[in-house]
Amino acid sequence: MEKEPRKFVFRSTPVIFLLILSLIYFDLYWANVISFDQWKKYCSNSETIFNNRKIINETLEEKQNSLDFLFSGLLAGEDQSKLKATGFACNTAVYSVHCVANQPVRIDTRTMTVYVPTDLPVQETIIKPYARQEDHNLLKIVTPVKILHGNSTPPVCQYNHKIPAVIFSSSGFVGNVFHEINEIIIPLYITTKNFQSRVLFILEDYKPSFLSKYSKVISRLSSYEVMNPAADQSVHCFPGTVIGLKFHGHLSLNSSDVPKGHKMHDLRQFLRQAYNLKFSHVSQIKRPTLMLLSRRTTRRFLNEDEMVALMEELGFRVIVVARAKAVSNLNIFANMINSCNVFVAAHGAGLTNELFLPDGAVMVQVDLIGLEWAGATYYGNPARAMGVHYLRYQIEPEESSLLKIFGRNHTVITDPRSIHDPLGKEAYLNGQNVRINLARFRETLVEALSLVGDSTL
Repeated sequence: MEKEPRKFVFRSTPVIFLLILSLIYFDLYWANVISFDQWKKYCSNSETIFNNRKIINETLEEKQNSLDFLFSGLLAGEDQSKLKATGFACNTAVYSVHCVANQPVRIDTRTMTVYVPTDLPVQETIIKPYARQEDHNLLKIVTPVKILHGNSTPPVCQYNHKIPAVIFSSSGFVGNVFHEINEIIIPLYITTKNFQSRVLFILEDYKPSFLSKYSKVISRLSSYEVMNPAADQSVHCFPGTVIGLKFHGHLSLNSSDVPKGHKMHDLRQFLRQAYNLKFSHVSQIKRPTLMLLSRRTTRRFLNEDEMVALMEELGFRVIVVARAKAVSNLNIFANMINSCNVFVAAHGAGLTNELFLPDGAVMVQVDLIGLEWAGATYYGNPARAMGVHYLRYQIEPEESSLLKIFGRNHTVITDPRSIHDPLGKEAYLNGQNVRINLARFRETLVEALSLVGDSTL
């Protein structure tokens, strides 16, 4: 008689449990349920938030791409305020000067005069658009640009453009790869990269050889044919203009200087794309490969064959480049040096090609007597910013050909800093060759091999 209720309870438990669970779910559901109208409103609000964010992002992008924003970014402080107030301002630094007009201008290529119309009295500004303003002898061969800012009577416009113009010169030390890249190509990148190719270049002192040599770079910075003002001889209307190029330093980009944000890494990536370079890091190069830049006039390696034998003994595949024609053809040479993880050269313009080395590569500069400061300033310090290891092989007086000419105790040997041009230039740059001490140099090469070996791990 006592077992029957137990049986009943046991059989009824699942039913009771399901009933209780249903009641709990029913209560929770109706306590937390969202009505269709509420759900519709929630979805509508979410879509509104998404659309608002999209509009904000698009507006920000449009602002960053607007000419006012781009022109303003080329100046800072009082110069930037002056540009906003008057439509025209200039930035003057030690090495470079550039002027900006963020309003419609007329450019007369017959006289290379830029008219910036306003209601203010006319002010005349004359600049030479080249990034070596401290070198007054050099500037003598750079054609000036006259800027008339104010209430003038400009000539009638013959051609209208919807994009801004940038005026610069290809004069100066054209033909020397260091000066071409240092004073024209890098400043051109700094000044115009943010315009995203929507800019027209007007090239003063027009040199076809320069355009041909750097065509892959220039065509990426501008989608338009470069104008030769001497051949054009007409009047053009632009929505704004930049006269001159911004310079950050020798083979350098400074992300804190105007226009802010440019980095050496970005420039090197830009060059890799322009020249279709294969290697971005030395770890991609399986065999240690060394390029030796051989000189045929001054600053020659007098025991070059022995140097090459030492390099090969240490396990390097050695590429000796001696022909100036090969170095000047960047379409070929940039790819050659990009395939190397070690680059060796005496102080000279050829070291500029360190720009094309892959990250983690090693640049070995043979520092000759009297050229230590120039070697560090122009090539050594910039190499580190490029992500390239810099090794300096400082020669002893016994390795220099100057020792036989001047003697061990001459000031040229003992105190190079006291020697000024023209003797300094003639002795150190034009009159010096070197016979490398192979035992000492071996240590530098072993260190270079170790650095690239670590990079390939």
